[in-house]
Amino acid sequence: MSNRGLSTALIAVGAAQLLKLPLHYAETGKWEMGKLVGSGGMPSSHSSGVTALAVYTATKYGIKTPEFAISAMLGIIVMYDAMNIRRHAGEIAMQVNDLDEDVEKLSGEHPGLYHKRRRERLKESLGHQPREVAAGSILGACIGLIGALLPSRGRI
Repeated sequence: MSNRGLSTALIAVGAAQLLKLPLHYAETGKWEMGKLVGSGGMPSSHSSGVTALAVYTATKYGIKTPEFAISAMLGIIVMYDAMNIRRHAGEIAMQVNDLDEDVEKLSGEHPGLYHKRRRERLKESLGHQPREVAAGSILGACIGLIGALLPSRGRI
């Protein structure tokens, strides 16, 4: 038994993750394979997945159904979180990661004289800029529509 809505959403997530690699290369000139599994970046895979699910559900069952209401609310929450809470957490991580250098500059002393440096940096790429969420949503909407309009092979 397959679930076309879930499959469509997962395909949208995968497509967004795959697109991150060449888009990152185009922006930086560096191939970073970690972009295939990492969070943050262009386009938002979370936004792509939830939008694909909402568009698939709206197309298949209509916008006046509980299924669409649930998928739309899930999408709103996920995209809000990506653009606000997770993005701000990433910005705070950048500031925390720079604290060692800032303390050394303020003290005017040699690096590491009065404090021990952090061994691991906090992950800075957590959330998304609004354009990354919008791009993920557009990608997801296209994939969701295709998933809903493709003829099904048996039961949905």
